This record gives sequence, C-alpha cells and structure tokens, in this order.
Amino acid sequence: MKLYVGIDIGGTAIKGVLCDGDGNILKRLSVETCAKNGNGAICDGAASLINRLVEGCDKSLIVGVGVGTPGCIDGENGVVVFSNNIKMTNFPLGEELKRRVNFNIKITNDANAAALGEAKFGSGKGYLNSIFVTLGTGVGGGIIINGKLHEGFMGAGGEIGHMIIESYGELCTCGNRGCFEQYASATALIRRTKKAMRENPGSAMWHTYTQDTCDGKTAFEYANCDLAAREVIDWYINYLALGLSNLANILRPEVIILGGGVCNQGDNLIIPLSLKFNKLIYGGDGYAPVKITIATLGNDAGALGAAALWT
Repeated sequence: MKLYVGIDIGGTAIKGVLCDGDGNILKRLSVETCAKNGNGAICDGAASLINRLVEGCDKSLIVGVGVGTPGCIDGENGVVVFSNNIKMTNFPLGEELKRRVNFNIKITNDANAAALGEAKFGSGKGYLNSIFVTLGTGVGGGIIINGKLHEGFMGAGGEIGHMIIESYGELCTCGNRGCFEQYASATALIRRTKKAMRENPGSAMWHTYTQDTCDGKTAFEYANCDLAAREVIDWYINYLALGLSNLANILRPEVIILGGGVCNQGDNLIIPLSLKFNKLIYGGDGYAPVKITIATLGNDAGALGAAALWT
C-alpha cells in the first residue's frame, strides 16, 4: 500500500496526516508553528511532525510529502516567495524540509491544498471541475480544472478574494479597493452587522449581542424577525452571489464548494445564495448548471490536499 504525508502550515499550528491514496487518514498530529522563532524553527517543527507521522511504518511505502503553506508559492522550485503570515521571503522550504526528513517534497499554497483536498476526497469528489472558496478572515480558495490544481503563471493565480467586484469600494489589505473579500468574508459580514446595529438601536440583535460580541452568525439568527438583520443578510448574499457568479461565468465549474465558519448556517445560506446565483450566471441554470455546496473535510482539507499533490 502506498502512503502519503500531508502537512498544513498555519499561523499558529502545523497540522499533519499520514494517509492512503483514497484519503483515509491513518495518523493525525499537530505541533505549534513557532513562526516567531524564525524559518528554521518552522522547518524543524514540520520535520519533527513528519518523522512522528511515519514512525513505525515501512518508509519505502511513503511516496512523498506534500506541504500547504500560506503565501505566494513557487511550487516548481519549492520556494515560499512571500508569506506575511509565517514571515517567509524567498525561502527554499522544499529543499530545507527534504534535507531534514529525506523524503521528496512538493509544496503549494494552503488554499490550493484545501481545494485539492475537497476535490479529491471531499465535496468535490466525482467532479472534474470545481472551485473551492473559503469565507473566513479573508476570502481564499483554489481552482480545479480537469481534475488538476490550476495555480496560474508561476503559481500566482487563484487569488479569488482579490477579484474586484465594486469599483472604488472598500479598501482591502492588499491595497486595492472593492475586492471580493471585503464583501464576502466573515470579517465583512461582521463589519456590516456592527454597522447595522449602530444605525438601528432598536434592532433585536441588541437583545443578545453587543458591538464586541456580535459575530458571523448574529444577523442570521435574527434575520426572520428583524429588518436590520435581514438587510445585512441580503447585502451579504448579494455580494457573495455576485463574486461566485463571476467565477462561474469565466470557468463554469460543475460545483463551487464553500468553506469557513459562515457555512455553519447551512440551508439558511445555501438556499437563498443559490437562488440569487442562478439568476446571475450566464444562461441561467438550465444548461451547464453549477451546484453550490458546503465543504466536508473541515480542518483536514489542507493536509489531505497537500498529500494529494503526490496522488
């Protein structure tokens, strides 16, 4: 049986799995990232995790180690070109890890890894063309075309969150204005909820939440009984549908997979979103329909997708 190791490097933790070619997890471990201690410490932590994952198994069965990490990634050369999250610039991560563990290494962007994980083993299984979109602090994701991860020129593509959907709109952390993530992220939803609460002191949302405690589910909880909350949800779903329809009109995937805490709303999100989305996509949903669904792999998506770089 062939075995694969997948590593998902995050800002606070490095998660790892040992799995087979079908995505069945045989072992799951994690360590602290320790980014504050420098790039070498991150490599040491990841290498220690890899060695613990393969401990006790026949090393000849390990096909390779895949790594998903935040930032702009030169996957061909195994280099993290730039990552503000883990403070790496032009760092040869693949080479440094291989030197420590003596396994072949492939690396990719963490969102791309998660997209590949969902495509191979999660909600995208059975589809050749899918787009994975994460709705978190920002908006990230990855694109699968004909079963293969599409990373674009020099691995710099797939920056879904920085598609501009509102000319001269909200200022984004990237320096541009009107980026998708400024309207469709959980951060944007919370910001809009706070604005609605300030402008509507009689809103029912104040019964349970304050400006400090409201979160991505606040407006959803009160949408059926409070006009201010309903307007927040309508605003959010409108912009989310707009961005997703742009992606669909360009790439026409079979399925768009959504991840992130906002997706815990289930049908309260997916049903109205799909209705709006189907009115916006070119030609409607009669021909080449695009399904919108929720990711199923959770926190394992990144590590499994990294492992899938070798499958």
